[in-house]
Amino acid sequence: MKSLSVYAQKIQDLKAQLGSNLVIMGHHYQQDEVMAHVDLAGDSLQLAQMIDGIDAEHIVFCGVHFMAESARLLAKPGQKVYLPDMNASCLMAEMVPAALLDVVIEKILAHGKKIVPLAYVNTSLAVKAIVGKHGGAVCTSSNAKKMLEWAYGQGESVLFLPDRNLGNNVGNMLGITQDKRHTLNIGNNGNDLDFAAIDNAELIFWDGCCPIHEFFKSEHIAKMRAAYPDAKIYVHPECPQEIVRQCDGAGSTSYLIEVAKNARPGSTVIIGTEANLVNRLAAEHKSRGVAVVPLLENALCPDMAKITEALLCKTLQEIADGTACGVSIDGTMVEDAKKSLVRMLEHCAK
Repeated sequence: MKSLSVYAQKIQDLKAQLGSNLVIMGHHYQQDEVMAHVDLAGDSLQLAQMIDGIDAEHIVFCGVHFMAESARLLAKPGQKVYLPDMNASCLMAEMVPAALLDVVIEKILAHGKKIVPLAYVNTSLAVKAIVGKHGGAVCTSSNAKKMLEWAYGQGESVLFLPDRNLGNNVGNMLGITQDKRHTLNIGNNGNDLDFAAIDNAELIFWDGCCPIHEFFKSEHIAKMRAAYPDAKIYVHPECPQEIVRQCDGAGSTSYLIEVAKNARPGSTVIIGTEANLVNRLAAEHKSRGVAVVPLLENALCPDMAKITEALLCKTLQEIADGTACGVSIDGTMVEDAKKSLVRMLEHCAK
């Protein structure tokens, strides 16, 4: 029997000490040594939906900053949310400066184009607040199609941000033609907007992406098709639309987990997303005779990797000592930001 690491043993002891006052949440892209201590695991939507059912005073979120912010926003009065490394950000989220987004939306509205902003959950609290203020909502990869349909019921066109790849892939699901799409030129503080293209567009994109999923290329798929001719390839919809078209399916993190779970013994499944999850699925399904192979072995999120077993241990010790600093949010943004999240949760509960 493999012995526990020093940190693992201490984490177990601290969890026992804190008891029902503590819940540790973790996103599927976390490292195995962190996920071993998680009480509640899920993708972005699942984790947001779980918050309402948690009564523990202390919620430790193993993920990135925008996720912990959302948890803090949805938490009950008196609950505290902690992120083991406050520098665990998200490169995609950083592609949308909140002040610039506000300027761009105001310019488009002043021009006379009615748009509804739909923000991917991979955005800051400040961005969610601006989206909420302008009547928009948040979405995840699990519910992007449903939320885009909702957004079209609210206005002429939708501004989808920040992930143009997810937006394009969902646009394909809804049959929105390419000539009715437009990616904004957000340079020069929003002064270079192409209003003719904006007027023509039904689906408008902020020019952002996930660098990890953007990195998947056609040659990676071709290489896997050659090496595993009988395999099926599935990817996350944050991949470019030309990559999605070449695969056997695309869907959220939860979808990809189900693909591996439902694969027949003796089959090979190739999955294109963050490699921590893929490697975990490979280990989980090996005993069933299912080979789960990462489309790219080095597709690792550097920000998710900032949460380590050592930092989780340190956070729990500080909670036990009464010295831990929770995630704080700007109170002036809470009302509007919560609107954007609640609109998603309420619509997806229907």
